[in-house]
Amino acid sequence: MNITWQAENYKDNFSFVHQYGEDVLNLITGDTKQFVVDLGCGNGVLTQKLSERGFRVLGIDDSSEMLAIARQQYPDLEFLQGNAVNFQLKEKADVIFSNAVFHWIDGNRQEEMLRNLSCQLKPGGQLVCEFGGKGCAEQVHAALEELFRERGLSYLRFFYFPGIGEYTSLMEKCGFKVTYAILFDRPTPQKNENGLEEWIRMFNKKPFENLSEDTVNEIWAQAKQRLQPVLFHDGKWFIDYVRIRIRAVKEPR
Repeated sequence: MNITWQAENYKDNFSFVHQYGEDVLNLITGDTKQFVVDLGCGNGVLTQKLSERGFRVLGIDDSSEMLAIARQQYPDLEFLQGNAVNFQLKEKADVIFSNAVFHWIDGNRQEEMLRNLSCQLKPGGQLVCEFGGKGCAEQVHAALEELFRERGLSYLRFFYFPGIGEYTSLMEKCGFKVTYAILFDRPTPQKNENGLEEWIRMFNKKPFENLSEDTVNEIWAQAKQRLQPVLFHDGKWFIDYVRIRIRAVKEPR
């Protein structure tokens, strides 16, 4: 993954991630006796929601900081540290569920990840996921890219935001039959007047890693000024999210 999480800040100020993710749970079909893996479970909120629906669940995440919070909050659930690209299960899953994870995986490793997910599912098992799609947070990234360019700096984009045709075709190549797929805009409100800066601090730190503190603060201030007319409404910042939501089934071999 292309990020190291500030786990406590994530829990306190970015609860919208799992709140929006609750709706994705409804794409899971079949009875509640199924074994469901919550891949990229973070602090475990959606793992608990899956458990409340009656599923037998396992949460997997690559962040030890996030898993520490998950284990503290939900001591009766099982959590495992692992990476989406190469985690291994002792028992094949009926369902792999994943919310807001796949866009953190490098584009050149997406096929490897999908093939691993297929290997960890039973034949006919479901992959249900939502993640950032083409155009996600583009107004923010475009403004930052321009501000970097004005200073003779390169703004590196670390996210993978595919189009829906691109991604569903890749899934089919990796042994999945896509039964539902949608790409949609979801402007996402942040908690307070500093929401833009806090969002960048949490989700988009890498482009700023080698810059001086003065340069970083200057870019943030100018980004706020340029984006306020389009992304600040009613006392809140709205990040221009675009999401892909998919349900797919592992094809029997």
